[in-house]
Amino acid sequence: MIKNIIKNISNLPGWRTNRKIVVIESDDWGSIRMSSNQAYNTLLKAGLNIDKGAGARYNKYDTLAASEDLTFLFEVLTSVKDKNNNSAKITAVSLVANPDFEKIKNNNFKEYFYEPFTKTLEKQNKKDAFPLWKEGINANIFIPEFHGREHLNIQPWLRALKKGDKESLLAFEHGIWGFDRKQGIGFQAAFDLEYSADLKEQKCIIIDGLELFEQIHNYRARFFVPPNGPINNRLEKVASYEGIQFMSSPKIQTEVLGEGRTKKHFRYIGKQNRYGQTYITRNAFFEPSGSSKNEVDICLSEIDLAFKYKKPAVISSHRINYIGELNKANRDESLKQLKSLLTEIIKRWPEVEFMSSSELGNVINNKK
Repeated sequence: MIKNIIKNISNLPGWRTNRKIVVIESDDWGSIRMSSNQAYNTLLKAGLNIDKGAGARYNKYDTLAASEDLTFLFEVLTSVKDKNNNSAKITAVSLVANPDFEKIKNNNFKEYFYEPFTKTLEKQNKKDAFPLWKEGINANIFIPEFHGREHLNIQPWLRALKKGDKESLLAFEHGIWGFDRKQGIGFQAAFDLEYSADLKEQKCIIIDGLELFEQIHNYRARFFVPPNGPINNRLEKVASYEGIQFMSSPKIQTEVLGEGRTKKHFRYIGKQNRYGQTYITRNAFFEPSGSSKNEVDICLSEIDLAFKYKKPAVISSHRINYIGELNKANRDESLKQLKSLLTEIIKRWPEVEFMSSSELGNVINNKK
């Protein structure tokens, strides 16, 4: 009951529309998570926390998308059309780089090196996946936007490696960093702030990452979703100068200030910050991977609630749901449910319009 009341209240403030708009935002594309099933089993046996906490399902199922994953996903997306005859589409909130583990190790962890995610694809024998990215972009069904340069908080990671942290080094040897640390700041939240002095390097990472995004995709990113949420809001200014017009945010944002300090901010869809960026907040979730719940019905009820309050339905649905290399059943079952969800959406709301996050942002700004 309390949860339902909160959901209703959270849909009250912000921009409104009579249009039935559905946006699917899918985080983590381009990033390494689990390098292999062998690595998972080795690290689990060694006692690392990879099967516990919020990251457990990601460690079990999530890795770089293969061409087969994208082919099957695109088949589902193009199987339904909205009132404008547009296929369903995914905003692929993506990372453009991963650590170059070999160079970092050869430099004795004194300096950080990265490689474009296209290079990582080559190393993992997935070079044929990137042409599918291009096909998805051209078809306007798979639209990459900015999640950061890496899904990695570089400074705390390097500090842990330099001081010989055994768990971090063991994970490093298997090409991963996304385990649940027993102590210390996590590595997955790229813009969490362990020390305020780290902010200077984070500004450089934003600039560098957005330039690399343009080099890879031949257009500037306009939408930014900070990995895992934490960010210092001064980075919004940097992102704005680099072309980011739309920011994803929790409705209650916890700004990180360093040294354990935080500050709360209230956000809603359509709100603008001092740099003229428009916030887009999520109000629905479709995360079938590893879930025992009826994700289709839950998501449909959240979409219905959004439309009731004249809000677009902005759905969170991470990459993990559509990855089959570590477990094909994970992908196949999720795609089956995605097909059911999309089919039911166009059945219940034949006037629906599928949009990317930036397309929604344009609509919000034009309606203001």
